[in-house]
Formats: sequence, structure tokens, C-alpha cells
Amino acid sequence: MGEEEFPESRLTELARSARWPLPETVRAIALASPSEVPQLAAALGNALVSPVESELCLLVPDPEEDREALENVLRGRTAAVGHTVPLSDAGSSVRWARRLLELTPPPAAPPGGSGINGGIGNSQDGKVLFVDDHLSMLLLLQDESLACALSSRWLGPLAELTPRQSERLEVTLLAWLESGGAPEAAKTLQVHPQTVRYRLRQIEKLFGSALRDPRTRFELEMTLRGRRLLGQIRRQRTRAGRRARTTTSGVRPLGVAREARVNGL
Repeated sequence: MGEEEFPESRLTELARSARWPLPETVRAIALASPSEVPQLAAALGNALVSPVESELCLLVPDPEEDREALENVLRGRTAAVGHTVPLSDAGSSVRWARRLLELTPPPAAPPGGSGINGGIGNSQDGKVLFVDDHLSMLLLLQDESLACALSSRWLGPLAELTPRQSERLEVTLLAWLESGGAPEAAKTLQVHPQTVRYRLRQIEKLFGSALRDPRTRFELEMTLRGRRLLGQIRRQRTRAGRRARTTTSGVRPLGVAREARVNGL
């Protein structure tokens, strides 16, 4: 099954061939370690194993199943559970489950081995994520290039500032947009309200009367939320990469002399 919509007749045919009772609604489960799909399908019971672009995913036909039960079955693994959709729209649940998995940095490999996908699988660091808990993030980051284009479009007035100045005004502006006032923004940022008011005066000089336009404020908040999310994801990926390099560097290659002895020379 691909990520596009499937005709109802085709889905019926696939379900019949798999002896899978055709449900009205489903949700997808994407795993960081696709090799574990058959094992988990058996543990879940009435689940359909479906190839998606050469990788295996699961379709769970009982979306009313207790969430805690799903978490227990998936515990210790990195997985993303899609949103509930009509059967004919199963590709949408697959697509967003996989996207959520892509945005999740791999955990560190367990000591003594790299595991699959850098130690995902049965690592204690495995995470079970639900698309329902991350709908806003997925909407904002459905295309990272568009998120960057939004920044270029709406944050141009900050372009001449130093990175540190720009970051300070960005977090202040977002806190103000989210909270609606300087005292509330100051509480969020853990700074004095007068500091926020000073920064807001700087922001007003840069953006002018545009800040009084509701559409502009909406666009700015969406842009800044997207940038915050992208920054968090990039930092997580960087940390995950460092952990992976640290694990790899701990495995010392054999020296030439020892390698020769091992080979019986």
C-alpha cells in the first residue's frame, strides 16, 4: 500500500487476500526498525502488514483500542502512530506517521552495539509518538523549505541584526504574540517586564505599523513557531549525531600487528 489514496475495491481485494476483516477506520504505525514489523503484527493481533516504498508499516483496524495498550506493545521501540482515518484514506495516516518518525532524532545506541538505525529497536531510549499529539508541528513543518521561505518573507526586518540580537528579538516577539502582553511575555522569558517593553520598542521600530495588522501578527507567529520547532529538531539531530560519533569512536580498530596475529600471520 502506498501513501496515496487507494480505491475501495483495491483495499477490499488486499484485505481479502490477507484474510483481514475490513474495518471502517484505521491508523498506521511506522517503526524506525521495519524488521520488527512482523513480530509486532503478531503481538497486536488483528493488524495488516503493508509495504510502503520498500519499507513495512502496520495498519491497526481498531482505532478504539486503548492507547495505553498500544504503548505497552510498542514499549522500548521508536515508533509513530498515525491519526485515525477512513480506510480509503489509510495512506494519509501512513504519510504523517512516517513524517513524525522522520522528525524524531534516533536515540543513542546501547552500549556494546550499534543496533538497527543507530540503536533504535529495543533500546531503552525508544519513543512511541502519536500524530494526534503533534498535529500543529506537522502542519507547520510539512515542508521545511516552505518554513524557511516564510522566515525570509516575514522576518526581513531582522536581517541586518547580529544573530544574537535577532534571536533575542525573535523570542521576545513570539512570547508577546503568544501571551498577548509584556508582563505575560516577561514571565515566559523570565526577564523583567521593562526588558520586554524595551525590546518591543525595538521590534516596533523595525516592523512599523505592520504589527497592528491581525494578518501580519498571525503570519509572524506562525513563522516564529516554525523556526522554533526547526531549531529544536536541528539541535536534537545534532546531539544524536554527536552521541553516534561518540559511540563509534569508542570502538578502536585493530592495529596492523594485532590484525596480522588475528589472521595467523
